[in-house]
Amino acid sequence: MNTKRPELLVVGSVAIDWIITPKAVREESVGGSATYFAMAASFFAPIRLVGVVGEDFPASTVQDLKSSGVDLEGLETITGGKTFRWKGRYHDNMNDRTTLETHLNVFEHFQPKLPERYRSSEYLFLGNIQPTLQRGVYEQMQRPRLIGMDTMNLWIDIARDELVNVLGNVDVLTINDEEARQLSGEDNLVKAARAILELGPRNLVIKRGEYGALLFDSDGDIFAAPALPLEEVVDPTGAGDSFAGGFMGYLAGQGVEPSGSVLRTAMICGSVMASFCVEGFSYDRLREIAIDDVQERFDRFAKLTDFTRASLA
Repeated sequence: MNTKRPELLVVGSVAIDWIITPKAVREESVGGSATYFAMAASFFAPIRLVGVVGEDFPASTVQDLKSSGVDLEGLETITGGKTFRWKGRYHDNMNDRTTLETHLNVFEHFQPKLPERYRSSEYLFLGNIQPTLQRGVYEQMQRPRLIGMDTMNLWIDIARDELVNVLGNVDVLTINDEEARQLSGEDNLVKAARAILELGPRNLVIKRGEYGALLFDSDGDIFAAPALPLEEVVDPTGAGDSFAGGFMGYLAGQGVEPSGSVLRTAMICGSVMASFCVEGFSYDRLREIAIDDVQERFDRFAKLTDFTRASLA
């Protein structure tokens, strides 16, 4: 009997961040959408990563990813190059942030090239990169069973047509509430979701930070996953990417198609991984925990959302 688990491929940014919060500062904080996604998803499924870094990228992070079971054949190191760097300051509420510096460096000319064995990956997540690059990744692959995708305000603004072209191939689109409103032109999130689903994706996840996330599925159902109330948030960077990693990782680990209760469970797995991420800088907390910790927090979410339906009479 073949017990090999399906691989989940993520293509996205790998970065070094300078994070400033009201309580602390970290000047060399490894980040990037693919990094957070891979670390979160690795608890559920075998992960393959495609990205690009410079020679300044920490060898310790490469080892951390490998130790978590992440396949790094697709991580390209540019000789003499510098890794994508971002500097940002979080405001007192830890929800809003201001970008202070962005240096694309080697990421500016990133052209994802998939190793031959990656092309048969059954699950694919297209991280937040230019839509034409996302399409180029999809065209290098054999038909995956499930394709997830993220995007951002910049691409909605300057590459909308290319973005919409990619959406027709996507099973699950994950974006935040601001991006949903911008993409749809609707302020109301229910109307926004309806408009976005008409553009092509079969399911939509709208991430809402400390207010949780909303799932709008292909059957027309809506599911709300809460965020776990935490006493302290250290660094919100990467929470959305960790959510996507938990969400897609669960689906890949189960080897299933996105539907009904499976999608709802994946939403909770995403919320679990996001809740761990924000408790430390970079992927620190994701590195510290074990699968038993993930299960314990999953159970906490189950209690948080459980209720007994009683008569209103």
